[in-house]
Amino acid sequence: MIFSSDNWAGAHPLIAESLVKAAPGFAPAYGTSPLDRRVEAMLAEVFEREVAVFFVGTGTAANSLAFASVTRPGGHVFCHREAHVNADECGAPEFFSLGARMAPVDGAFGKMDPERLEAEIKRFPPGFVHAGQPMAVTLTQATEAGTVYTLDEISAISDIAKRYNLPLHMDGARFANALVALDATPAEMTWKRGVDILSFGGTKNGCWCAEALILFDPAKTGDMPYLRKRSAQLFSKTRFVSAQLEAYLDKDLWLDLARHANAMAKRLADGISDSNSARLAWPSNANELFVILKTANAEALKEKGALFYDWPVPHALAGTLAADEGLYRLVTSFATEPADVDAFLEGCRSA
Repeated sequence: MIFSSDNWAGAHPLIAESLVKAAPGFAPAYGTSPLDRRVEAMLAEVFEREVAVFFVGTGTAANSLAFASVTRPGGHVFCHREAHVNADECGAPEFFSLGARMAPVDGAFGKMDPERLEAEIKRFPPGFVHAGQPMAVTLTQATEAGTVYTLDEISAISDIAKRYNLPLHMDGARFANALVALDATPAEMTWKRGVDILSFGGTKNGCWCAEALILFDPAKTGDMPYLRKRSAQLFSKTRFVSAQLEAYLDKDLWLDLARHANAMAKRLADGISDSNSARLAWPSNANELFVILKTANAEALKEKGALFYDWPVPHALAGTLAADEGLYRLVTSFATEPADVDAFLEGCRSA
């Protein structure tokens, strides 16, 4: 009953096998091997256009390099208040973008409200040097609340970004989970809706350690090769990142893994909805659930072997929980088994 995080899950066997196949022999280093080029071509096919691809080891690195590539003096990046880049990356986006700041925007359950986004951008009028400059907008897909921006919602955010000449970045640590939830194509969820830069995540969905920063206009690569090197993210044996992504993308394995994780979350959500001892804090679209339990029941579940995180109550839910209740996050993954879900639900009934 491990629902702590999809980061806890190991690597899918086909991805591990691909690493083993790439291990023998020699290959050009620093992202120049035939395997690296092959995966770049696969990503171009996935996104239905030419793209610039930069392989990195972590999602934080991808996000931070995205902002570093568009940095401006006094720059501000507009994000949801509870976005990973704002709450969970230890200041790395600010550090790598030479002191840019995250400008938090409110919105229900992980999604920026477009009107509030525009109001925040307007707080930085051109020419007012004391406030700094708008630099970029970033949205998280799927969000840290387990919700998913619809295609129209992405367009609404993009329209505002373009109105102020700001690049739009998507943090796609759970990109595949959002994609299958929407039943959309990668192109439809990104550049066709105005996304300029994508942090494409594989680690949470069956890879060992594989992320890619994707620029949808290769002409705007700029200093990215140097930024990646200076940030210590240019791996000498990049082919081992590419080996993971090759297996990940082959025959749509990545989508199958995300569908399974989402299906396990739905199985869990359906059971909790039928429970008298737990309730969903809000509807989820992907593989993260947020559940309200009595704290005593949560401790009883943990004693039975269930692993999940206590979670801070977001602004939107402030004051709605009883004194003896807590908010908890449960995350399913490609490795979650139906029996794990059913055991947790049985534990809820007997807690």
